[in-house]
Amino acid sequence: MSEAQEPPITDIRSKVSAMRRSYGEVGLTEGELDQNPISQFTKWLADAATNPFIVEANAMVLSTVFENQPTSRSVLLKDVTENGFTFFTNYESAKAIDIAANANVSMLFPWYAMERQVIVLGSASKIARAESEAYFATRPWSSQIGAWASHQSKRLATRETLENAYSELANKYPEGTPVPTPPHWGGYLITPTNIEFWQGRYSRLHDRVRYVRTYDAAAKTQWNLERFYP
Repeated sequence: MSEAQEPPITDIRSKVSAMRRSYGEVGLTEGELDQNPISQFTKWLADAATNPFIVEANAMVLSTVFENQPTSRSVLLKDVTENGFTFFTNYESAKAIDIAANANVSMLFPWYAMERQVIVLGSASKIARAESEAYFATRPWSSQIGAWASHQSKRLATRETLENAYSELANKYPEGTPVPTPPHWGGYLITPTNIEFWQGRYSRLHDRVRYVRTYDAAAKTQWNLERFYP
């Protein structure tokens, strides 16, 4: 057997260094922005959902912090209302443990094909059990079984162990029969305090605007809109 060749690190480094592209002429002005960042977000989400070059427009990168160590992973947005952004997960997962210790989180929606991104800062809290159960009932049967089979973020000896657990649960809850919501599974609501919209522009002079929540009851709006250097 021949020795495995080392990857051409030098080659890929030079390629990465040279990777660049020019962004489009579409801008982002204060006049066209909605006063409500949730409304502005849903407009951009709708644009992303109809863009043929974007797969899973509701995919977001969720970042949490535990003992001063940040961690990021992709999850799916499943609802957005005036109250905030909702996603679902295993309550015993690493992200859930992080949130229990520090509820402050960040979400990133990277819509590269549209030269756009949205960053949301806020705090995460568990939603009502009834809401989690209602959503779980709408999931595909295979996903419901998977939620029971996976002890998310725990060490796994072999792939076979996971597949055997799935098969046992599939026999216990045959397709077409109700699958109860696992007690360790449910949703989180991220209540935003800061929502930033980024639009790529020419010469790296990108547009970057940020909504910051205010808590002045006398104010006409709950949000202040600010522009930042790119």
